[in-house]
Amino acid sequence: MARLILLRHGQSVYNLENLFTGWTDVGLSDRGVEEAKAAGRELKSRGLYPDICFTSWLKRAIHTAQLALSELGWEHIDAVRSWKLNERHYGAWQRRGKAEVEKEVGHDAFVAVRRGYDTPPPPLLDGDPRLPQFDPKYAAFDPASLPRSESLADTKARSVAYYETAVVPQLREGKTVLVSAHGNSLRALVMHLENLTPQEVVSLEIPTGKPILYTFDREMKLTGKER
Repeated sequence: MARLILLRHGQSVYNLENLFTGWTDVGLSDRGVEEAKAAGRELKSRGLYPDICFTSWLKRAIHTAQLALSELGWEHIDAVRSWKLNERHYGAWQRRGKAEVEKEVGHDAFVAVRRGYDTPPPPLLDGDPRLPQFDPKYAAFDPASLPRSESLADTKARSVAYYETAVVPQLREGKTVLVSAHGNSLRALVMHLENLTPQEVVSLEIPTGKPILYTFDREMKLTGKER
């Protein structure tokens, strides 16, 4: 039996301030640190010891995994990181207050972007310091290959492709796999795993610091889900 543990990072400092975060690389709040540790204790109480861990390139997801594994006493396992598990890129809304943006664009447009499936926020323009090309982490990439904004559909395309090529082979070996990532990259994976429609995913919430467990049989058929 293969087991997949999805873990959204603990509360970040931008979550605390109600700002759009996206690819902005901010750390955990004090509450987020405690949520990550609590996730590790929960995994331990359930006897869930991962064989391998996957995270995004953003430190709030990396630190959540590290803190959880430390609480679990299980820090020796390999950790594989990929920007394909990064949060959705919120374009020109990144680092801005959610209430401020909603007031500016109106409730309907705000909800269409934030909770909808295929509506992206306004893209970042040339020269904007928030563009990924100005972050040293992405310096080796062609700027044209990096997003300037993303819809959930865009996030799903890259996250699911990475899941299929990197994570599924581990699951096929019967391993227990931990994926520490973000609200929208995990919403995308849950949508894929549970065959949710764009309408159904609108109401899907992934809580911070709460492990979600999926189990699969040898043919990679989903056999169970536990929160």
